[in-house]
Amino acid sequence: MKRIGLTTTVPVEILIAAGYTPIDLNNLFITSEDYLKYIDIAEREGFPKSMCAWIKGIYGACIENGIDKIVGVMEGDCSNTKVLIDVLEIKGIKVYPFSFPHSHKIEDVKTEINKFMDIFEVQIKDVENVRKRLSRIRGFAKEIDKLTYIYDKATGFENHLYQISLSDFNGDLDGFEVELKNIVSDIRERKSSNVKIRLGYVGVPPMTADLYEFVEKFNAKIVYNEVQREFAFPRADEASNIYEQYYNYTYPYNNEFRIKEIKRQIKERKLDGIIHYTQAFCHRAVEDIVLKQKIDIPILNIEGDKLNKLDARTKLRIEAYLDMLLDLKGEV
Repeated sequence: MKRIGLTTTVPVEILIAAGYTPIDLNNLFITSEDYLKYIDIAEREGFPKSMCAWIKGIYGACIENGIDKIVGVMEGDCSNTKVLIDVLEIKGIKVYPFSFPHSHKIEDVKTEINKFMDIFEVQIKDVENVRKRLSRIRGFAKEIDKLTYIYDKATGFENHLYQISLSDFNGDLDGFEVELKNIVSDIRERKSSNVKIRLGYVGVPPMTADLYEFVEKFNAKIVYNEVQREFAFPRADEASNIYEQYYNYTYPYNNEFRIKEIKRQIKERKLDGIIHYTQAFCHRAVEDIVLKQKIDIPILNIEGDKLNKLDARTKLRIEAYLDMLLDLKGEV
């Protein structure tokens, strides 16, 4: 199948129906053993140091891996994506546009998805057949989520990894389905960890994935990954068609819609606190003000930049935050 790069989660059902293999450039960037080389490629091309590392990493991953077609999200994602797309087009890369409408009206979502289907010359019946196929695979991620927050068997990192990987299914639907089946089977056999502090993680997926292992050193666990869970489309089974599925996807729309779902998960998962991760030089950092006004459990904001490991200062802040949560619970 032909490869096509993604700058964020888009209706992959359409791309797969059109015969493409979606490749999430974010995952290609951050999972590389030498991920910094992708940032260096972008900075040598003139990208400023005062720009989000994700944007530079996406650019470098696209160029270095010979991706010659991408889907660029023009509305509902990073504000820097538009200029990224301009630069990629100069490099001769074919860009297919897609937008999540700011209005968040079902009729507008339908219009954008229909435009996307027209671009790739696919019919709704073919897209719905793919959607059913993907729902089966996504079901395993839902099971891993339950094994995290209900049965306390999966780790926070596993919860993060296998949900975020559903943005492109690791470029191999059949292989990834088998992998998920095996992972679910292995996790079910574990004993529950019964941690004292139950955490939520909100914000863009982290550069610093060691966060999950670090908090578990203090009898705490992240049992809710907000955006990663949205990438797995946890409510897809409730949607009667692809239009409803992407209408009910919280990430690209307004904060009121997003926060309503966060509050629901706080209650369902019995969260003690939330870690809000923001990326340096990202406009989404300002959302911390809104979250702290609207959510009534303690929130710790941490910021990442180029490093894929937590720095000493951030570790101290997290440790102090977890101590505070233990005090609030009356634990010693």
